[in-house]
Amino acid sequence: MKKTCKYLIIGNSAGGIAAAEAIRQTDKHGTAVIVSDEPYHAYSRPLISKYLAGRCTVEDMLFRPADFYAKNGIEAVLGAPAGHLDAAGRTVQIGGDAFAYEKLLLAVGGKPIVPPIKDMGEDGVFTFTRLDDAMRIKEAVASGARRVVVVGGGLIGMSVTEALAGLGLEVTVVELKDRVLSLALDKTCSQIVERTLRENGVTVLTGHSVSQIVRSDEKGRVKGVILNSGQNVPCDLVILAIGVVPRVDLASGTGVAVNRGIVVDRHMKASLDDVYACGDVAEAADVLLGGNRVLPIWPSAYIGGRVAGLNMAGISTEYPGWVSHNAFNYFGLAIVSAGAVETDGEPGHEVLTWSDKESSRKVVVKENRIVGMVLSGDIQRAGILFNLMREKIDVGSFKATLLSPGFGLVSLPAEMRQQMISRPGITDTCLAAFKQPELALSR
Repeated sequence: MKKTCKYLIIGNSAGGIAAAEAIRQTDKHGTAVIVSDEPYHAYSRPLISKYLAGRCTVEDMLFRPADFYAKNGIEAVLGAPAGHLDAAGRTVQIGGDAFAYEKLLLAVGGKPIVPPIKDMGEDGVFTFTRLDDAMRIKEAVASGARRVVVVGGGLIGMSVTEALAGLGLEVTVVELKDRVLSLALDKTCSQIVERTLRENGVTVLTGHSVSQIVRSDEKGRVKGVILNSGQNVPCDLVILAIGVVPRVDLASGTGVAVNRGIVVDRHMKASLDDVYACGDVAEAADVLLGGNRVLPIWPSAYIGGRVAGLNMAGISTEYPGWVSHNAFNYFGLAIVSAGAVETDGEPGHEVLTWSDKESSRKVVVKENRIVGMVLSGDIQRAGILFNLMREKIDVGSFKATLLSPGFGLVSLPAEMRQQMISRPGITDTCLAAFKQPELALSR
């Protein structure tokens, strides 16, 4: 069966929802369809760890009201994976139907990295990027699983580790690099996180990988893993939390330009007419490093989706670009990082540091402009520092005060202070992300 619509949005998370809202601000009546391979109403994926930990319900995770689709005149096709994109014919196969579109947005996100591990199987081995993953792990814990090996010490690994350790499980983190969160933090802050993990009963094994899953003979249940060193680590569950890669399958071979992700311009438009992309699947502008990068973080997906939606509806709007950043809170330790955080020895970089027993701050400056920052403990100044970095503000006249205890908006020159206060949109979104750290996580 063939169906037609003006706007077809593949993806029901931050980017897809933002695009739908932007479209409806301009076009109240154009037929719009949102498609998702998940059967759920739009929910916040960064909150799946809180759901696993029992700190929120599925209802708490919903970030739009139950009547969102009906109220906005949007047809929601949920639990139906998109099977094939015919870019020339402007149709997408969804279940048994072909949806013809005028404008198409690909907001399909990323998929978990699954490494080649001997005797992997499916029973007792999980990924952790979606609500269904959290539900399956929750069922396994309820069935008696007590020991868990988390493969990967990045953002996803840390979030699931905190949730499971909080439930009283024995958790071992296996990380290939020499420290956890190596892509997000500098060495000092990684060490702070590792110390916090161990203080909360988590075993951390860095410089290792899992080469084999050990299973019982009678039922094939997981009973341990073997590391590349030959060490056997007993466990009941294995969670693969190595990271995600852009879900580019739908676009591959269609004429849409794909690099690591779907390449888009400042209008979030892909290389084919009337095809757009946003979120974890898109390579969009990075204002700090220049060029395009995949930035799999919630605020970037939302803003990119909004820009895409406005352009799809005929309102020319440019994506302002974004900067890779992370904000999280593990075991009560709040951390914010952004930009280039590990630049030791690189010419032209000045590293400013400050610490006490409760907090630490590090700002990296190049040519009097902030290019990186890491804060732990007290992160109240993160939003101001981030915006100074994002706007490439010359901080030379007040550089010495950046890490002082009293630093704030009042520390900035009057004209600059007024500009930051009055600037709408992006600044507000950034600050909101830091006030709600779970929204800034890679998903």
